[in-house]
Amino acid sequence: MPDLDAWDPWHPRVLTDRLAGLDVPWCVVAGWALDLFRRAGTRPHHDVEIAVPADTFDAVAARFDDCDFFTVHSGTVTPATADTLRTSHQTWAWDRAAGAWRFDVFREPHDGGTWICRREPRIRRPYSDIIHHTPDGIPFLAPEFVLLFKSKDPRPKDESDFRGILPLLSPDQRRRLDELLAMTAPTHPWRATT
Repeated sequence: MPDLDAWDPWHPRVLTDRLAGLDVPWCVVAGWALDLFRRAGTRPHHDVEIAVPADTFDAVAARFDDCDFFTVHSGTVTPATADTLRTSHQTWAWDRAAGAWRFDVFREPHDGGTWICRREPRIRRPYSDIIHHTPDGIPFLAPEFVLLFKSKDPRPKDESDFRGILPLLSPDQRRRLDELLAMTAPTHPWRATT
């Protein structure tokens, strides 16, 4: 079993280049997505995560034949199989040659071209509404949706991300974030500042 701490994540540019031309709606998520939105690095990133529609995982994985994939569930990492893929939404990519974890894939629920929030299935949006792009073409999750995920049990870095991103959001993005939090955590303290 690979060392769970052996992370040497690729830059999102590497993932974008490796997935070029693939007809799958995918995007960088979590902390990296916020830095891509800001167009500036704000802190080191221990890992890099992307999100893909769950049933497109095989097409995405095929672009990384130099990697082995492992599912992550309740702190346990096991080789990805049809059975383990059903038990978790999270999949780590192990680069055999480098001996390092390179990226994390979140396999997300969807309905055709509509993304479905795995934490609150009432939240549904067309992929075209939630995936933004940097000027050089790296796809990333819209910041209000990144903050939605960071709002559950926020760590100090999540609080810092929230404080750093909030002033950069448009009035529509702030309104959307408040609406999303109203559905998932109506008394969340972030709502008072959106």
